[in-house]
Amino acid sequence: MIIRKLFKFEGSHIVRNCSSERCSRNVHGHSYKVEVFLSSDCLDNAGMIMDFGLMQDFKAVVDAFDHSHIIWREDNSRYREFFMQENERWILSEFNPSAEILSLIFFYFFDRIIKNTEFSNDEGKISVKSVRVHETDTGYAECNRKDFEMFLNQIGNKVIISFSLALREFLPKTVLNIKRIIPPPHKLIKQDEYLNNLNLSTHG
Repeated sequence: MIIRKLFKFEGSHIVRNCSSERCSRNVHGHSYKVEVFLSSDCLDNAGMIMDFGLMQDFKAVVDAFDHSHIIWREDNSRYREFFMQENERWILSEFNPSAEILSLIFFYFFDRIIKNTEFSNDEGKISVKSVRVHETDTGYAECNRKDFEMFLNQIGNKVIISFSLALREFLPKTVLNIKRIIPPPHKLIKQDEYLNNLNLSTHG
């Protein structure tokens, strides 16, 4: 079974070396949409793969990209330095910040969040199945587990992304490999117990 969660952010970039001169030579922005798809081998005590209310760390990562300018490390040094000096919110990427690259980057962060979260409601083996990044309403890039593993093999131990000082304090600890322990629900009610306690009487 699979669940999907949608996040949104506003961001800007230049995508060098692409065929469109508007995109490769000019700073431009997008109203991005990020979709994450999670799968599991079983459902928890609430009949869920994962409670959507536990996705605060996912949202925090996406929020770090909101109103940020994404810069390719290999870009012109004057261009890089200008944005890093004049903007509080910038992100330095080891790779050209296309939608495809962003889908891999978000997969990297979301996967790390899941691995560093200790669930307490009998959740199964939750994993990130895929991530989609929409730049427009008509097109998106999608990264799945196989794509991500190929990407990891290519980059090795390379740091793929750096955040400005203004953004670092808002990043969740789970992306820094610090465990997050989710407390169990206040009271666990087994489904058969719940059904037995229901008042099924009818009134004439």
